[in-house]
Amino acid sequence: MGTVLEAANKEATASTFGKKDPKVVFVLGGPGSGKGTQCANIVEHFGYTHLSAGDLLRAEIKSGSENGTMIQNMIKEGKIVPSEVTIKLLERAIAENENDKFLIDGFPRNEENRAAFEAVTKIEPEFVLYFDCPEEEMEKRLLGRNQGREDDNIDTIRKRFKVFMESSLPVIEYYNSKDKVRKIDAAKPVEEVFEAVKALFTPVNDKAAV
Repeated sequence: MGTVLEAANKEATASTFGKKDPKVVFVLGGPGSGKGTQCANIVEHFGYTHLSAGDLLRAEIKSGSENGTMIQNMIKEGKIVPSEVTIKLLERAIAENENDKFLIDGFPRNEENRAAFEAVTKIEPEFVLYFDCPEEEMEKRLLGRNQGREDDNIDTIRKRFKVFMESSLPVIEYYNSKDKVRKIDAAKPVEEVFEAVKALFTPVNDKAAV
């Protein structure tokens, strides 16, 4: 059964990706860097589809599928969901969407994610949008959110930031070596940050016309 399913998946991926050449931008930034807000702006102004790895995992759990139950159990046990599971969800979302431009938010979280994504999908990102924000600024933003999130206390914020830096820096360094990282100073006000983002997404021809 598994092999038939795998073969069907491969065939579907090949035929769907054969028809379109998905353009992917990875969006990375620590907790509180404001990447969610900027992703919404990019979607609105440049017609990208926003895919969040975390949202896709949560949606799969909510669907009550066998895959969703397995993901939920792993998270409950404090285990890391395997790269392949997240990548399959991303791959499916790209295949099922009519758009061919995607922002993948919060992924790859580490070097293993990155290598697996490229190996499975055969997609290399156009570039990596990296929202660089000092730890103090992120702390200030997260503590001022008042959203009642349990994980927004100072110790947890510092742990999350440390984990982000340790796991994501190798990914950023890898793409930097390929000249694919576009670093944005995310400590500035939202409007200024988006001006810098806009410059990256505006085609060269359009810039000349402005």
